[in-house]
Amino acid sequence: MKLAIEHKFSLTVYAWGLITGIISGALATKFEGGWIVGLLMYVFIDKFVMAVVKELPPDVPDERAILKKGFWGWALFWLYFTMLSYSLLTNFQPVCYSNQSLLCKMMQSGNTSVNRVVNFTG
Repeated sequence: MKLAIEHKFSLTVYAWGLITGIISGALATKFEGGWIVGLLMYVFIDKFVMAVVKELPPDVPDERAILKKGFWGWALFWLYFTMLSYSLLTNFQPVCYSNQSLLCKMMQSGNTSVNRVVNFTG
């Protein structure tokens, strides 16, 4: 099955968002500014796309337009995978701050496998 150039372009932008998201999430576990490294990797999206796709879709006139055209696809994948990899690598555990929250009610009924840690404020 051969992909249209537009679909190949989109998949490549999403793949770059995934790669930079995982890198920035992993780096954020080591130092606070780690997410900025992934954000700065956005600048290299045109090099990555051209290395994979080799030609541009008709609605992208030149290589400089890749930054503008692929921003939202890249940004959403980057943000999602940054948060996902950060949460997995830090062993994030949610904390209930109220007995009325949905998470607390799920934990009380036994519908979740999260350890119960309840902190009440005020």
